[in-house]
Amino acid sequence: MSRYKSSDIFTNEGDIYQEFLDERGVTRLQQYRTQKWPLLTEGTRRSFSVRRHVWKLGDSYWKIAGDTYDRPSLWWLIAWFNRSPTEAHNKVGDIILIPAPVEELLSLFNYGAR
Repeated sequence: MSRYKSSDIFTNEGDIYQEFLDERGVTRLQQYRTQKWPLLTEGTRRSFSVRRHVWKLGDSYWKIAGDTYDRPSLWWLIAWFNRSPTEAHNKVGDIILIPAPVEELLSLFNYGAR
């Protein structure tokens, strides 16, 4: 299931976008609004079991989510839980936390597990 499931969709079709739209041969673009994610409090963090992972050269959230959850597309849960939006925010030797269970994490975002 997509993390964009509950996001609002809006359309860019105003004059300000006209040159951009003309270059691409389209009349409008639909985009997702930035999703408001739940606040990650220390209480919320403590409510999950975690596995510690030492960041290594070549690591990615995508790969770790695939290895841990068998669903690489859930990489964003690990990023959110660690308050680290991209791999570029981590360096070799950093400890990141891999939260579980994934179904309970997804419930914070009003998602089903699949």
